Amino acid sequence: MKQSNSMHSKIWSYLIIFSIVILTFLWLFQVIFLKSYYKWMTTKNIVKIVNEIKQNYNVDNFSDILDELTFSNNVCIEFVTNSNFLYSSNSCLIDRDINDRNYIEAKMSFLQSNDATFQYEITNTKFHNQTLVYGQKIASNVTIFVTASLEPLDSTIGILASQLVYVTIGVMLLSFVVAYFISKKLSKPISQINENAKEMANGNYNIEFKTNTNIKEIDELADTLDNTSVELSKTENLRREFLANVSHDLKTPLTMIKAYSEMARDLNSKNVKKRTENLNVIIEETDRLNLLVNDILELSKVQANVNKLEIEQFNLIELIKSILKRYDYLVMNENYNFVFEYKTNNVVKADKKRIEQVIYNLINNAINYTGDDKKVIIRVLNTNDGVKVEIADTGKGIDEKDLDLIWEKYYKVDKTYQRELKGTGLGLSIVKNILVNHGFKYGVESIKKKGTTFWFIIK
Repeated sequence: MKQSNSMHSKIWSYLIIFSIVILTFLWLFQVIFLKSYYKWMTTKNIVKIVNEIKQNYNVDNFSDILDELTFSNNVCIEFVTNSNFLYSSNSCLIDRDINDRNYIEAKMSFLQSNDATFQYEITNTKFHNQTLVYGQKIASNVTIFVTASLEPLDSTIGILASQLVYVTIGVMLLSFVVAYFISKKLSKPISQINENAKEMANGNYNIEFKTNTNIKEIDELADTLDNTSVELSKTENLRREFLANVSHDLKTPLTMIKAYSEMARDLNSKNVKKRTENLNVIIEETDRLNLLVNDILELSKVQANVNKLEIEQFNLIELIKSILKRYDYLVMNENYNFVFEYKTNNVVKADKKRIEQVIYNLINNAINYTGDDKKVIIRVLNTNDGVKVEIADTGKGIDEKDLDLIWEKYYKVDKTYQRELKGTGLGLSIVKNILVNHGFKYGVESIKKKGTTFWFIIK
């Protein structure tokens, strides 16, 4: 099992490691690589001097330029042709080991060769210092040599090393303290959010995650968890209402089925008419139970997207006409008035069975809540976004604050539960999930005491 550490210790250790890395680089470049760096810079400066001499070789005050370069850069400058000296600055008498045979031989060899440049290091065995000689041929039979002393750096390096020991100790102590407080400041709000999240996981949704860290990511996380807590609280309330409503819908028909079964068995076993009435009630209540179970299963399938959409072309007008034929008995027996308004036949692309289910559920909803005139209006309109289907009733309407919530399972505008004449209270939730799976726009508009219109647009 992988061992995990706290955020506080992680941040603290990372800051300490960062300090150690910085100090390591400081030791490397200020102590270990100082000699190499100094030599590289000296060589670079000598090449720069030689290039400047070449540019001013034929000017009138050339000797003044040489004296200036010699003095300002503390170097020796020599001009030779083969083995004859043309010019030599006074500083060439300083820090030179003229008895270095290897140097003399190398210098003579370069003058007689076709090489363009020459570089040599002279070591003074007496004073233990080094001198760097750089040569370049700048004209026909004319060669310039620039000599610079490589100062003995051992004492300087020793001073730097001694100083860095104290700097290292001070920086490490400061790093420990600063890292501790920084890690504590950063980890504290995260730890608090974690504790609050545990509370929320245990069902306490009345908890706030607000922080004042002024750290964008942590504040955004707190806001997200606050919103999550609110939404979970709403979901929990709807779940409880859903369970209560489903329990009520199951309990009532089961009670009636049992009661009428006992009556048919004990009281009306010989009375054929009464027994038939009892059995009809049992069948009706069984059908209601079957409808409720089917809607619950259907909603679960739609939400889980178990059945993939089967997209096809079909005539929307013909589909709506076929659905309306199912309500002929309501027109004939209960005086319902279904008004279907459309201008042209519309061929659309969607899952035909699912869209049929959407329209059927919305018409059922309109039937349940329409006004005393028992009027239900179905409109098909052509818009810029696609084909818009509207299904309207003439009922008492819905408050604006409840419009966004009516798509939830078993949500009631009137919290006092009343059993509907038709349907299970799951129809609008099924409609919502089908339209979301299609990616279609949908909505509802309502005017108090005038009615409600549900709509969706097939792209």
